Amino acid sequence: MHVVVWSYRVAPGCEADFQALYAADGDWSRLFERSSAYLGTQLLRDVAEATRFVTIDRWRSRQDYEAFLESERSDYAMLDARGDALTVEETRIGAFDA
Repeated sequence: MHVVVWSYRVAPGCEADFQALYAADGDWSRLFERSSAYLGTQLLRDVAEATRFVTIDRWRSRQDYEAFLESERSDYAMLDARGDALTVEETRIGAFDA
């Protein structure tokens, strides 16, 4: 399994929109579901800082994830721009193989 982890700081007042976009049933997950190699997303909210979130995206393999990024580049970029409008910081923590 391949896991990609991101950390976000959300603009104050945009938390609900961010959660709708990044939740396990949100628009990102619906985009990822175009691939049968997508295994799911988990959205975590920091208990001490309400505007800080982490996403954990699970894929069958790194190759599957990279193939998805290539095939869905345009739609990925459009969705990424929507997310950028809701955040003040986005950091890729890393990609990990389990």
